[in-house]
Amino acid sequence: MTTPAIQWYPGHIAKAQRQLQQQLQKVDAILEVLDARIPLASRHPDLDRWTRDKPRVLILNKADCISTAQLQSWQQWFERQGLTALPTNAREGKGISRVRQAAQQAGAAANERRRKRGMQPRPIRAAVIGFPNVGKSALLNRLMGKRVVESARRPGVTRQLRWVRLGQDLDLLDAPGILPPKLEDQQAALKLAICDDIGEAGYVSEHVAGALLDLLPQVDNRLEAVLCDRYGFEALDKPGSLLVHQFARDRHTGNVERAAKQILTDFRKGVLGAVALEQPPE
Repeated sequence: MTTPAIQWYPGHIAKAQRQLQQQLQKVDAILEVLDARIPLASRHPDLDRWTRDKPRVLILNKADCISTAQLQSWQQWFERQGLTALPTNAREGKGISRVRQAAQQAGAAANERRRKRGMQPRPIRAAVIGFPNVGKSALLNRLMGKRVVESARRPGVTRQLRWVRLGQDLDLLDAPGILPPKLEDQQAALKLAICDDIGEAGYVSEHVAGALLDLLPQVDNRLEAVLCDRYGFEALDKPGSLLVHQFARDRHTGNVERAAKQILTDFRKGVLGAVALEQPPE
């Protein structure tokens, strides 16, 4: 049976993307928020073209969801690409002060150019950009020190662009999560679905949970014992999709949807451990 393609592009994203592209002409720096579990899959393929030569800081949010060694590997890899990658846990407020400092430093060149033209400095303008549910709004609220934008553990909460002022020297643009109109890389789309970075309307939980069971032992062979212990498998000796059905029969009276959602929720909440689904390219 062919696995359905993963696609999700609600109308508010198309509108927000057009508005965002217009606003990007006015910003001095970009804060690109990534999901630390999938730093490559959660990068928008068109962002380089939209932002061109604007300074950029990468935010590896949900850094607590991966191991320290994995985090350091990603930071070193991005550094080799000429990019600064700062780890944060926006939910708990960790790493926030460094983000503010980095945004100010990244945008400082704009005020230097103004000074040379005899103009007064103005607040630096930085856009906070990323896929849905990677933690942009939670990050912004932590930077502000109060709840200024709606934030929730689901994609699609932020639907409009909004400027907010942080002190006297930094303006931040909070943008809705943006996705390409078509997810060409279905392996990347699958990781987005696993990590809850696209809406549930874009995928079938049963297929995504099965793919997760296939993927986890590949990224860390120690996880096979964890999965067997938690879900009652004797061994991972069959495709993940069949294991989901087995778990449904054994623990959920045959309810495959409920079984699949438990597996996905366990991963998303860290019950299965600190696990990165991607490794830096060699």
